Amino acid sequence: MTIKRIGVIGGGQLAWMLAGEAPKLGIELVVQAASRNDPAVARAAKVLYGAPDDAVATAELARYCDAIAFENELVDLPALRGLEAAGVCFRPGLDSLAPLLDKYYQRRCLLAAGLPVPDFEAIAPDRPLDPNWTLPLVLKTRRHGYDGRGTFIFSDPSDLKTFWQRPDRPALLREAYVPFECELAIVAARNAAGDIATFPITETRQVAQVCRWAIAPAPVSTAVSDRAREIARTLLQSLDIVGIVAIEFFLDAGDRLLVNEIAPRTHNSGHYTLDACYTSQFALQLQAVAELPLGATALHCDGAVMVNLLGYEHADRDYRDKRRRLEDLPGASVHWYGKTARPGRKLGHATLLLDRYDYETARALADRAWEIWVE
Repeated sequence: MTIKRIGVIGGGQLAWMLAGEAPKLGIELVVQAASRNDPAVARAAKVLYGAPDDAVATAELARYCDAIAFENELVDLPALRGLEAAGVCFRPGLDSLAPLLDKYYQRRCLLAAGLPVPDFEAIAPDRPLDPNWTLPLVLKTRRHGYDGRGTFIFSDPSDLKTFWQRPDRPALLREAYVPFECELAIVAARNAAGDIATFPITETRQVAQVCRWAIAPAPVSTAVSDRAREIARTLLQSLDIVGIVAIEFFLDAGDRLLVNEIAPRTHNSGHYTLDACYTSQFALQLQAVAELPLGATALHCDGAVMVNLLGYEHADRDYRDKRRRLEDLPGASVHWYGKTARPGRKLGHATLLLDRYDYETARALADRAWEIWVE
């Protein structure tokens, strides 16, 4: 099968970075964007408009593409089934994607594959509040939660009671709170031949459930890194995934990994690969989808720091002065998505390459870049 035109459902910054890598691989990228203001509109070879869950727009997208990939999980899976039955090539395939879209079924899928997860249960919208639940308590919406949206951590019983009284409370996943030492992530890809490539494991720092920075490689033992790669391989093989996934972990005090969440796409924790690795996560996804050989995923530097440039105000400006100051940091590159600013929105990211890896130096660089951004 020759795949030269790849469609992407979604036109955000992930599709924008995919569009930057596609021409280097001889691939035309066609995006299904929700708005003319979406970042990928400026870079894609062709753009069609429609929300991610607009299957009619996706049917039109399929007319121009050899295969279709995903930028987000906001799709209407049942509506896409008819397209797949008619011969549209989705990568990953819809049977592979289905268990990952709903967090409850994602957890059950992981358990079935023998992978470690926190204790969990499904909570129906009409279920009464259980006074015996232990706090802290984690609740997650089962669909459409990302970048901290849909994740709630409760330590105060009164806050939990107030939340439970909301008339719009959706179906939820309840999880045991994990007192972790740090949070980690790995990005891995698999092609149709079954070849698998993994990037270095990264440490991520979440603030208000949104990633602030990532450091690669993470300061963990070889045993932990090997276990993360093993989990990634097991997941890709058990679900027969063709494409790319990101797996977020908790690491507890006993060096035990627990899977937190899975994203069946490129991921914020892998943005550093654009500048720090021989092959970026975006090129790797395209290679996997297009049945090309998977590129080398090693770092070409001693280490890297990625800092998200998050909106902290409502504004329509490009923050050029701050971006120049960030670019003056050692080994720095800044990627700017061209979005209008609002609090919490990912406007861009900065990557800083390290000639000599030292974790404390990496942390200090991450903190300095964040200070420049918000001061």
